[in-house]
Formats: sequence, C-alpha cells, structure tokens
Amino acid sequence: MGAPMLLAIALTGIVALVLLIAVARLTPFLAFLIVCIGVGLASGLGPLQVSAAIQKGLGDTLGSLLLVIGLGAMLGKIVAESGAAQRIATSLMRISGPAHVQWALMITGFIVGLPLFYSVGFVLVIPLIFSVAAQYRVPPVWVGLPMLAALSVTHGYLPPHPAPAALVQQFHADMGRTLLYGLLIAVPAIILAGPVYTRFMPRIDRPPLATFVPVFRDEATLPSLAASLSAALLPVVMLAVGSLLSPHVTGAIMVPIVRALSDASLAMLVAVLVAIGALGLRNGAPIGIVTGWCERAVADIALVLLVVAGAGAFKQVLTDAGASTAIASALGSLHAPPLVLAWTMAALVRVCVGSATVAGLTTAGFVAPLVTNGSADPNLMVLAIGAGSLMLSHINDGAFWLFKEYFNLSVAETLQSWTAMETIVSIVGLVGVLLLDVWI
Repeated sequence: MGAPMLLAIALTGIVALVLLIAVARLTPFLAFLIVCIGVGLASGLGPLQVSAAIQKGLGDTLGSLLLVIGLGAMLGKIVAESGAAQRIATSLMRISGPAHVQWALMITGFIVGLPLFYSVGFVLVIPLIFSVAAQYRVPPVWVGLPMLAALSVTHGYLPPHPAPAALVQQFHADMGRTLLYGLLIAVPAIILAGPVYTRFMPRIDRPPLATFVPVFRDEATLPSLAASLSAALLPVVMLAVGSLLSPHVTGAIMVPIVRALSDASLAMLVAVLVAIGALGLRNGAPIGIVTGWCERAVADIALVLLVVAGAGAFKQVLTDAGASTAIASALGSLHAPPLVLAWTMAALVRVCVGSATVAGLTTAGFVAPLVTNGSADPNLMVLAIGAGSLMLSHINDGAFWLFKEYFNLSVAETLQSWTAMETIVSIVGLVGVLLLDVWI
C-alpha cells in the first residue's frame, strides 16, 4: 500500500479517536482499541497481525511503566494522606508571610505536584487556598491560580507523571535528563502563568462554594518538614543526581551506583519505602493503614494505566502497518521544526479531546519516527508534546469544570483565569523547548 494511503488511514484514525472520545463519550481505552483494529485492518494487516500488534504495544508500554506509575501513585497517596503536603504548605506560609503568599502557595504546589496526580493534588490544596484567601482577605482565584499552575505543569511536563513517563519510554529518552530539562522550563512557565499573569488578569473576586468548609489536621499529628520534603523530593533528587553524574564517573564501583540512581523504577521504590517509614510508621500510622493508602492509590490509577497501554497499542499498529514511515516522510516534507510540529499536534488533539494525557499519548505515535531518525532530541520531544497537551483547556476538559465549580465562577471568568493560565504554560513551554534545542 502506498505512503499517501497509509497516511490518510492514520489521519482518519486520529479523527475517529477524537470523535469516539469527544462526541460518543467512549472511554479512551476502548476508543484506542477500536481505532487500532480499524487502522490495522484498513492498512492491510490481517486480524491475527492486528491482535499481535495490540498485544505487543500493550506489553511493551506497560512493561517498563507499570512500576514507575504505580509506585508514583503510592508515593503521592502517602504524601497526601500522612499530612506531609499540609506540613510543607503551612511551613512555607510561615516563612513567606502575607506579602509573598502567592509565591509560597506556588512553591507548595510545585513540590506536592511532583509526586501527586493532578486531580488528587487539586482536591488536596483547595482547602489551603480557600483558608489562605479568607485569612488574608484576597480573592481565592488570585491566590489559587499560581498554585494550580504549578500542579498543572508538573502533571503535563514532568515524569514520573503518566503521560511524560510514557513518552520517555516510547522515545527511549533519558528520564533523568528529561526531568532536568523539564525543571528548567517549568519554573518560568509557572511564574509567568501564576504570579505574573494574575497581576494583569481581570479582577475576579467571588466567594468559594458556600458549602465548603476547610478541614485541616492538627499540626501536632503531622510529620516533620524534613521528613515531608525528603519523601516528596527524593525521586527527583535521585534522578537528577544520577543524570548529572552519569557522564563523569568511571570505575567498577561508581558506574553501577550512578546507574542505579538514574533508574526511575528504583528511585520510585526507594522513595515509597522511605515515605512508608518516615511519613507513616514513624508518625504513628499502623502498617495496615499505610498499605491501605497504597492499595487505594493503585485502584485510582487503573484507568490511567489502560489509557497509556491503549496509546502504546496504537503506536505499535502504526509501526507494523508501515504508517509510521509514511508519517515521517509527510512530516519531513513540511520543512517545519519537529518540536513545533509535535507541540502543534498535541495542542490540536488537546483542544478537540480535552484530556492532556490522551493528547500527549496520541501525538507520540505520530511523531515517534522523527525521534527515531534523529530529527529531534527525544528528551525535548517529550517536553514539547507535554507543553502542547496543556494548550487551551476549555469546556471539554474535566479540569476546567472542576476549577469553575470549586471557585464558583462563570464560564467567562473560568476562560479568563484557568484557560488563559493553561495557554500561557503551554506557549512558554514551547518557547523553553526551542531555546534548549539551540543551547544543547
């Protein structure tokens, strides 16, 4: 089958995926499987070949990601349930004082956002945002937007969150190096979309939900600040140190140690064990309670894992059908920077589907050939897609409505605040990726 036909089939598959998720409201995992079968058969693969491609894609993707995503969910749950996130937030608030309350909440959002999934982090920080707004008599949106910008950026840009971690695996990128590059881009994106943008944003001063009552644990029952920070940041520190030291160490002893530090699965496992001890057992929580947190964390990510697996199957079907080669040829003929193409495609899927995770993973199957043929740095490709997947959140995104309802806003006010913030972090992310592409 000719390359133009394969390309047309692949593009039709993307359109079908968008329609199944956005219009038919089908769960993304089933939508991916249906599109995989349709694209595979239309491309000339037999039924058994399609089945084999799907199984290989599922296995290859989950095989390397199950530990990272699963352990990451456990770490986030322990940080949330133990009160470590509350300890970090209250400690930073005391240090900053009323004059810098936005910055304190933004830093808190960034720290707790590293191990926490966005939805969990959102529900966790909302009581803090509303309490601070009432205490200092400032609009909740003004004080909350920087914190939520930090949560959003860590979710979209940085491993070990599901979509970035899956992209690292699909592009054979280095997780530690991707994390370091992502941190360099994330910081200015959060600052511009948070404290800077809120200075120019139209004033929105609405009370939060009338039924909302902030609930905090007694500070005497919380883990220490040192333990809280150590557990939350340990995987980031391990991966960053391993990536920085890797090019410079030699010897039969040091090389395996540095490689161990650079291994994402091992870093997450060590962090979870430290969190169980420092935030759970040492703080008086029985082992049964702590293991219950971990079990609920795994249940929370079941659907996420299926979506990641479905995207891996779609990528494998495109590869086995020969569509990946046609896609690479078509994208190469556009004479546009590969990183910009990836960002644009992720942004378009995000606008159509609403889910940042689906947008990032869907784009990966299309642009993977550009990484394979050396047209783009795999680490920067992960970040370009992550930035694009945050673009222009609007009424088809669950996070849009979550923000609107909790902050008691109109649709227009949500567009002025939440949607504008998400768009800023997406565009700044693209600019940061392109600057790093020149620099490295």
